[in-house]
Amino acid sequence: MIRSAPPACIRFSPLSSEMATGSLLAALLGRARHGNPMAPCFGTVPFARFESPRPFFSGPSRAEAVAIEEEPAARPEDLRSRLFRLRFPKRSATVVLDKWVGEGRKVTASELRQIAKDLKRSQRYKHALEILTWMGSWDNFHPSSADHAARLELITKVHSIVEAELYFEKLSDSTSRRVASFPLLHHYVKERNLEKAEALMSMLLNLGLVVDPHPFNEMMKLYMATGQCKKVLAVIQHMKRCKIPCNVLSYNLWLNASGELSGVAVVEMVHAEMMNDQNVEVGWSTYSTLANIYTKSGLLDKASAALRTAEDKLSVRKRLGYSFIMTNYAALGDTDGILRLWESSKRVPGRITCVNYMSVLLCLIKVGDIQEAEKVFKTWEMECRKYDIRVSNVLLGAYMRNGWMDKAELLHHHTLEEGGCPNYKTWEILMEGWVKCNQMDKAVEAMKKGFSMLKACDWKPPSDILVVIAKYFEEQGNIQETERYVKVLRRLRLMSLPLYKSYLRACINAKRAAPNILEKMARDGISLDVETGELIQHVSKFDDINAYNDFYLW
Repeated sequence: MIRSAPPACIRFSPLSSEMATGSLLAALLGRARHGNPMAPCFGTVPFARFESPRPFFSGPSRAEAVAIEEEPAARPEDLRSRLFRLRFPKRSATVVLDKWVGEGRKVTASELRQIAKDLKRSQRYKHALEILTWMGSWDNFHPSSADHAARLELITKVHSIVEAELYFEKLSDSTSRRVASFPLLHHYVKERNLEKAEALMSMLLNLGLVVDPHPFNEMMKLYMATGQCKKVLAVIQHMKRCKIPCNVLSYNLWLNASGELSGVAVVEMVHAEMMNDQNVEVGWSTYSTLANIYTKSGLLDKASAALRTAEDKLSVRKRLGYSFIMTNYAALGDTDGILRLWESSKRVPGRITCVNYMSVLLCLIKVGDIQEAEKVFKTWEMECRKYDIRVSNVLLGAYMRNGWMDKAELLHHHTLEEGGCPNYKTWEILMEGWVKCNQMDKAVEAMKKGFSMLKACDWKPPSDILVVIAKYFEEQGNIQETERYVKVLRRLRLMSLPLYKSYLRACINAKRAAPNILEKMARDGISLDVETGELIQHVSKFDDINAYNDFYLW
């Protein structure tokens, strides 16, 4: 709908800058244990019975602390506040905007663009899209190429790639098509849709719309992800023929492809060419890439030297590169390098995030230094503002993989006391650990807790763990529990051939029929093998027996 007569209070100002793309990891907010619906209530060994020595933090827990906050002063209401208060996607930003204008209030295009940008960063994609769509409904608003690109990207997130493609086809301006093509291409690359990515790239090349290295980089990332390294070299040659300059990412992708195809000698030739390119500043990412190639080739001294150079090129204002280089040191098994980078990263201005702590924990655990990882974890607990369960999950997983389920249970109990809210990964770790320790009652309860969270996330537990639990029900002879288990797994589309076999064996042991078993397997996309066919023949006998009994008992 095009609004031809906008109120005088709506003023669309020219676009001041291109809208940048970006996203923030949504932090998991901790909740106090008391009243926490995710707190466990295991029947066999309830966590409440474990005595907690509180080895991770000696002060009062967050659940025990009493916070006294002053009542915030009332703020003058603005459009941004109204839109951010919507919270739930089902509420409409369009209604808020119409009401705002209907009250005679002013709004500018630059303000709406910034609000949409901030909503997108907060992963509030639907409301961000509604704002841009509302702006486009006024005939005195002339969207820029960046507006089209931002709107197309949001369409892929809120609706579908099909709708995004239709939107792209309607763009008639060549500049808009060129800019809007990048989020479309990026989506194809993310989904590893080689056919559509190549078709779009071919169209852009034929129309002469590729004038910078970014689309080429996207294609090279796709080729690396799909194991087609030779095509990366072909892209580089095409860029040279068309005089499209390589940027740092182009060279890094070229280095990686050369390492896979030709070995270290060719990699060093590419690096030398990069060093001679006056338009490129060789930074930490290139030396991190070189270190990774040297490590894979067994040239550990060269890898260490490259990492030392990378360290010298790290920014003292941004923390991004530190985690990457710590990962390189972890691949070398260099604990000192990890800790040195971690200490250096602390001197960078700004708050150290939970993701930063997770990165160093993963690196220390990879080199087997659990004790140092526990020290870092204690530091995080003392400094964190909200108890992000993802951080404790890293240590929890390390305990589980080492078979230290006593420590894992103590840590889990401790996180609940601190206000941590378990997520599906927490239950997966505990479930897997208890299965390995043959504590099946606890494993089943953890599985149920994980399944209860599937409405809010897309979780697929390890298939081998699901099979072990099915065999546990089978051996217990609990056909009712087995049937409930299969019903839940079917609803969640987690059934497999081994799970069906276990179910059929349980039915045979209980002398129980398996109604419509072939139809159910067909709906679940499960193909039969010889063993399954024999099991179905066996269990079908119980249909006849049950029918006979039903007739004579009646």
